[in-house]
Amino acid sequence: MRIRSLGVIDDAVVELSPGFTAVTGETGAGKTMVVTSLGLLLGGRADAALVRIGARNAVVEGRIAVPGGSAAVVRAEEAGAELDDGTLLVSRTVSAEGRSRAHLGGRSVPVGLLAELADDLVAVHGQTDQQGLLKLSRQRQALDRYAGYAVAVPLGKYAEAYKRLRTVTTELEQITTRARERAQEADMLRFGLEEIAAVEPRAGEDVELAEEAERLGHAEALASAAALAHAALAGDPEDPEGVDAGTLVAGAQRALEAVRAHDPALAALTDRIGEVGILLRDVAGELAGYADDLDADPLRLAAVEERRAALTALTRKYGEDIASVLEWAEQGAARLTELDGDDERIGELTAERDALRVELGALAQELTDARTEAAERFASAVTAELASLAMPHARVSFDIRQTEDPEGVEVGGRTVAYGPSGVDEVELLLAPHPGAPPRPIAKGASGGELSRVMLAVEVVFAGTDPVPTYLFDEVDAGVGGKAAVEIGRRLAKLAKTAQVVVVTHLPQVAAFADRQLLVEKTNDGSVTRSGVKVLEGEDRIRELSRMLAGQEDSETARAHAEELLATARADL
Repeated sequence: MRIRSLGVIDDAVVELSPGFTAVTGETGAGKTMVVTSLGLLLGGRADAALVRIGARNAVVEGRIAVPGGSAAVVRAEEAGAELDDGTLLVSRTVSAEGRSRAHLGGRSVPVGLLAELADDLVAVHGQTDQQGLLKLSRQRQALDRYAGYAVAVPLGKYAEAYKRLRTVTTELEQITTRARERAQEADMLRFGLEEIAAVEPRAGEDVELAEEAERLGHAEALASAAALAHAALAGDPEDPEGVDAGTLVAGAQRALEAVRAHDPALAALTDRIGEVGILLRDVAGELAGYADDLDADPLRLAAVEERRAALTALTRKYGEDIASVLEWAEQGAARLTELDGDDERIGELTAERDALRVELGALAQELTDARTEAAERFASAVTAELASLAMPHARVSFDIRQTEDPEGVEVGGRTVAYGPSGVDEVELLLAPHPGAPPRPIAKGASGGELSRVMLAVEVVFAGTDPVPTYLFDEVDAGVGGKAAVEIGRRLAKLAKTAQVVVVTHLPQVAAFADRQLLVEKTNDGSVTRSGVKVLEGEDRIRELSRMLAGQEDSETARAHAEELLATARADL
């Protein structure tokens, strides 16, 4: 992993070997930045404050070996990433303005994808994770994770039924609590539909009536104009001497007919004049028919206006025109059918809700049984691990309980509260020594005991749900002496089957590491490329001496450091 311009680190390369790697250094030297860098590569939250002062951005690049065919490889390849000889190249850039970019296998990817891959590749634990373990929800999640399919299968079914129950309950509440509003809406729709049905409008009727009213209102003027036009075209019977257009056109045609044979052009014009004559006779005939058919009946006009008034009353309420009114009626009828069916719908929803509550109760019981069985195994395994972490008399157990709730679901003859994860409240209890009553770890565990419980839990997980890499950030806080030696020994054992990286201030832990990295600042307060180095031989003894006594050259500290290393090598 290469880190540039991140916190106190200017430019450094961190090589994490297989097995157990311990990262040490003085307080403020930048050990935490190593953890932060890994966090960024694993999709952690970016913060502009991480960028080194004066730099435009911070960059972390890493090469992660991934097992072929694993879920992480499949997901990465789906995103277009390419593997480089069995490894994934990952980079994360954080700008001084807080913007973040991620690249995976040569492709730009969403940061969220890195977080998805992290679940299959690395388990990160620090002091914040210890505090998280104090939450009951996290303790239940830990138990469910340990139980595996035994809990996951019924929990998946339970979650589906719970979601459906929430949907049904919400709809039922909406129908019943808004009964008055829905009744008012139904009355309004019913009145509107009855009013429209009484008028019986036809599509386009408003347009037709408007045209008819316009014609009837000007009947006399229309008739007079039609008569004058007809006389101009076909002649006035009362004026035989009058000249009309038809007579003039006929005369023009006769004049040309006598000579059309002498010139084709003139013959064509003669034919066109003939066509004009035919058109004039047609128009004259239609004008005569129009005048004869024109209805000037005042009673018909009154009936038309009355009908238009009825239609206008509808368009004022239900739409801009009759087409809109008819559309409103269609939609209103459908909505009224829905509202009138509320009673039937309430019955259906009530029956479904009751059935779902019964189903949830059965699934909740199945979940409780699976958790209870897994809790016994989980507690025994964690207790056994604590014995190897200098807590030989400690006992871990789980309290799985339910809370009475008259609005809940029935489980085992009791009506209890329920939630999206079942009806169980799961609490991890610790009895640190014989005779001590089991108490919640939030109340009964010291900082050092909590660290060891956390480590024991993770070691148990490693046997059932392993990941390739474990990162512990001062998970040994609050621990010293023999307990620290036992933690180092247990981490070394875990490292036989996984890569383990530990940021620690305890020499007893660091001594068990296969490789020890020292993070140190230069005189200007930064960590450069050479500021993260592998300690071997004399250098490692000097660092362990510093961690033991704060004095690198103390003969007593050196002897103790050599003894620690010898003890660790003997165990390994």
